[in-house]
Amino acid sequence: MTRAEPSKVAGKFEPVGDGYRWGQLVIGVICMVMIANLHYGWTFFVPDIQKKFGFDRAAIQWAFTLFVLFETWLVPVEGWFVDKYGPRVVVLFGGLLCGIGWVINSYAETLNMFYLGQVVAGIGAGAVYGTCVGSALKWFPDKRGLAAGITAAGFGAGSALTVAPIQWMIAENGFQAAFFNFGIGQGLVVCALAFFFTSPKKGQVPDAVNNANIIQTRRNYTPGEVARQPIFWLMYFMFVIVGAGGLMITANLKPIAADIGVDKVPVTI
Repeated sequence: MTRAEPSKVAGKFEPVGDGYRWGQLVIGVICMVMIANLHYGWTFFVPDIQKKFGFDRAAIQWAFTLFVLFETWLVPVEGWFVDKYGPRVVVLFGGLLCGIGWVINSYAETLNMFYLGQVVAGIGAGAVYGTCVGSALKWFPDKRGLAAGITAAGFGAGSALTVAPIQWMIAENGFQAAFFNFGIGQGLVVCALAFFFTSPKKGQVPDAVNNANIIQTRRNYTPGEVARQPIFWLMYFMFVIVGAGGLMITANLKPIAADIGVDKVPVTI
């Protein structure tokens, strides 16, 4: 359903049905679920990496720092590629790198190899993340908040759904097997779904909702104009401080739990 190209009449594309738009959103959500482990699952691997190789924990966590840096700071560049070449190419590229990154981690025996694996995975995760969020906003200009929220929720849901499987595989087969199997599996799913991504053309989606009470709907700003707005930098700073706090916790949660002896305590809801 999502691959069917909408028709074009008299040089203008006809509006697509809501089913097509929601199909594109679902594809993006599934891709977000697949890359969530690269971000939130790292903490489960740290104690076993330290135990096997004897690396300093702070040195191991530099791999996660590199992952986050390459995941986030390259998103504007990846967004440019989406606009130029379309979402399929970028998501396919991202899926390949996500898989390759964790496969590198599965064979790594030195810190530099873990650093390399995380850099590769970070570039891939950023390509997928940025494309999926951008796609949601493009397909739902009339429901931007809802579409972006659902897509972001997929990122959180992915980590919640795979906590138990990852920990089980680490316990039963070792962290290297978990890196390899989850890396290959998640990468293949993202690559397969990449072929179903499309970008809306003019006339295919409803116009953005214009509401005089909402400042951001009054006019569109160019990137240069946005960068000159103080409110942009305030929002950027807010994202940085909130993200930094959350990432510090998620990256170290498993090691902290192991240090205080509660990592094996069963939890029920």
